[in-house]
Amino acid sequence: MNKSEDSYSDIIHGAGCSCCNGHNGTSPNEMTRRDFVRVAGTGALGTVALSGLSWTALASSGPSGANARDRKPLMVKPVFTYEIPERREQTSWRSWGGIQTEKDAAEEIAGIRGELEVITKTSDFPVSFLPVSGVRRTQDLGNIPDLKDADLFLIYAAGGGMDIFSELNRMEKNIIFFCRYKSGPVYLWYEIVSPRFLRQHSDTLAVKGITENDFVIDKQDELIWRLRALAGLTNTLNSRILAVGGPGAWSQPLDTAMKLVRDTYKLDIQTITYEELGKLITEARKDRSVIAAARANASSYLEDTGVSLETKRSYVENCFILENILSRLMDLNNCRAVTINNCMGTIMPLAETSACLTLSLLNDAGYLAFCESDFVVVPSGLLLGNIAGKPVFLNDPTFPHDNMITLAHCTAPRRMDGKRLEPVRLLTHFESDYGAAPKVQMLVGQSVTNILPDFSFTKNIGLAGQIVDNPFLDICRSQIDISYNCDSRRVAEKMPGFHWITVYGDYLKEAEYALKKIGIELEILG
Repeated sequence: MNKSEDSYSDIIHGAGCSCCNGHNGTSPNEMTRRDFVRVAGTGALGTVALSGLSWTALASSGPSGANARDRKPLMVKPVFTYEIPERREQTSWRSWGGIQTEKDAAEEIAGIRGELEVITKTSDFPVSFLPVSGVRRTQDLGNIPDLKDADLFLIYAAGGGMDIFSELNRMEKNIIFFCRYKSGPVYLWYEIVSPRFLRQHSDTLAVKGITENDFVIDKQDELIWRLRALAGLTNTLNSRILAVGGPGAWSQPLDTAMKLVRDTYKLDIQTITYEELGKLITEARKDRSVIAAARANASSYLEDTGVSLETKRSYVENCFILENILSRLMDLNNCRAVTINNCMGTIMPLAETSACLTLSLLNDAGYLAFCESDFVVVPSGLLLGNIAGKPVFLNDPTFPHDNMITLAHCTAPRRMDGKRLEPVRLLTHFESDYGAAPKVQMLVGQSVTNILPDFSFTKNIGLAGQIVDNPFLDICRSQIDISYNCDSRRVAEKMPGFHWITVYGDYLKEAEYALKKIGIELEILG
């Protein structure tokens, strides 16, 4: 590890390794150690380099609190727009709608509060509703101080003028319209929201940032999945991630890929070099309490009847030392996510194990942890994890055939449903036959959502599937066969990029809705 000017990939890999683009030549996203320090230090890749760290300081800082792992709530401002008509003789004096008096308005606002209280208590994602504000005219908006605090305006469009909606849209927040048909007093904008506001008296969409999919009629469940999607998006945009060894982009030009990441997801990437990490590992190993904790945690983990140890116990203990260091680094720097570059070699001599089990442990603890530092796919992993509130599985796809495909990698979480720990075999990392890698026995019959990111950040593919087997092939250790209701040739023709993101459950609607907000189309197959 003393060839300071050699690229990481050249040091680690031979010609046969393809998973993280290691070969004897030069890939577009390879950087020398000197290049990495220079680029990260100047922020050319939108990263901030961590330096001057010590284990003593890190250990004494303590965790920043449970919030480091919790998703922040989506802040929703409900706005009830209405008008009170005045009777005039022998002419039309009122618009459509069941809100005709201030008493009607007060009762409707109370009903809205009740519906939102139910969502708050029953939702599986973090959401906080600001007080419902009644608005009759644009000037009323100036008297609502908490508009600026919202991530989302939830407009109950019972009445009122189009200028109210236009003014709210100029504030550049997400907007959802809710209109009543039969769930309460019928709303005026149930009739006219499309021709008057959405299309602005034309035949095409004419309002920036709002589409037909931002309108809900009556149904609370239709509102809830949109809120879930925006909660995930809000927790992803501008979020902070720790990148050990710096960012990568799996065979793509790194500068180009990172510009796309920065422009689309606005991630705050905190980097730490392997030199800095190596110092922390060396210092931590001199701390007897660290060694004792690693042994105790390994014992507790291995006592689980769902765990089978088929590698050296020392590898497992060393994974817990690495997990201790990385979790403290994330907590100290307010990161909910971590990824490790060149994890198929560079980290092994430093940690004396592979990072596979460590990343699995971090996922199970509530962080979002990814191997390979592939920022083509990592943002999609952050988004899907933040939507679902569950760990996600970054994996290598194979070739689709017979309405099924094999997905595999060595860093799968066990707590795939966010609650229950799946059975696991602890083996060596396959390519190196070293360290500790989990073969998670995922639940057969479980429905899954797969997101297939493209290299250009313009069009992803969504594929629903069902786990049908946990094979044991000579490939990455965690392996699942999934079936899907789609022609395999079409899947093969549509597959973009390389890595996939997989999560338990069906979140394709949420993913499509959230990705559209940042200019990425999701084409759903099947």
